[in-house]
Amino acid sequence: MLWAEGLLLSFSSVFVLLLLVTRSPQVSGVLTGGLYLLLVLFRFQPVPESRAQQVLKPRGKVSPIAHRGGAHDAPENTLAAISLAARNGAVAVELDLEFTKDGVPILMHDDTVDRTTDGHGKLSDLTFAEIRKLNPAANHRLGHLYNNEKVPTLQEAVEECFRHNLVIYFDVKGHAAQAADALRKMYMDFPRLYNCSIVCSFEPSVIYKMRQADVNVVTALTHRPWSLSHLGDGTPRFDSIWKHYFYVSMDVLLDWALHHVLWNFCGVSAFLMQKNYISQNYVEKWNKRGIEVVAWTVNTATEKLHSDHVLHSNFISDSLVEDCDPHY
Repeated sequence: MLWAEGLLLSFSSVFVLLLLVTRSPQVSGVLTGGLYLLLVLFRFQPVPESRAQQVLKPRGKVSPIAHRGGAHDAPENTLAAISLAARNGAVAVELDLEFTKDGVPILMHDDTVDRTTDGHGKLSDLTFAEIRKLNPAANHRLGHLYNNEKVPTLQEAVEECFRHNLVIYFDVKGHAAQAADALRKMYMDFPRLYNCSIVCSFEPSVIYKMRQADVNVVTALTHRPWSLSHLGDGTPRFDSIWKHYFYVSMDVLLDWALHHVLWNFCGVSAFLMQKNYISQNYVEKWNKRGIEVVAWTVNTATEKLHSDHVLHSNFISDSLVEDCDPHY
């Protein structure tokens, strides 16, 4: 039922689109059937729902998740942020995985160190030893309180989360094969992670690679409609009108694929959706499929109450203690 739900309409749409392009019912039928067969043969089953719920609802109720460890309350993606998030009542932390020039998995949101540290340059050009000398609190509003912080390794962050009994949302920006290898090793070294962590990404290729590397890992797809053509604040990414509308069309295609095919192809257990696109009906639709919806980034008390009492949906927030502007 999970796989069949909605597929008739989805593949009917594919058939009609191919028919318009090829003008051949035979070719359209063969291509549509081939796509369906491909999905059936290579899709992943989601992990058992009972285990996914251990990760997504560890206390049997809505869970507040500290975005980047709580980027408003403490310097993002640091051990200090993880520790403070636990003290502020977080059930989970969302942490960003990146890699140094020499392949060390670290916590960092951007592919450069400029925004968050006192250094400059791309991660791909800096070794771990060089990044370790930087101050990840340098540009935070409370940076003067965290002068001794260092950019943590993935393992250091995992061990810190264990100390505070926090669920971990590993947010992977890219490097699908490299990230899958690093996380697979982490799960092997720390089997406890299977019941207290989830791997998330905007890129379906990352999630598919992760499921290939270890089918027992709980996973989620992350989405913000129009993310290819617009920045987080709604500003168009491109000045060229043709480029803009090309990516708008890619956004439409990506949104359709995520909601109709890719979630099931990857066998995810959750869907992390930007808060402005979530409604009760949306949450209920996913819940009927056995998929939890997690809202991001929920940064006001009113929004948090709405997520908790109306949507009954986990939420990711930059602050566990006060209202704040979102980090995109």
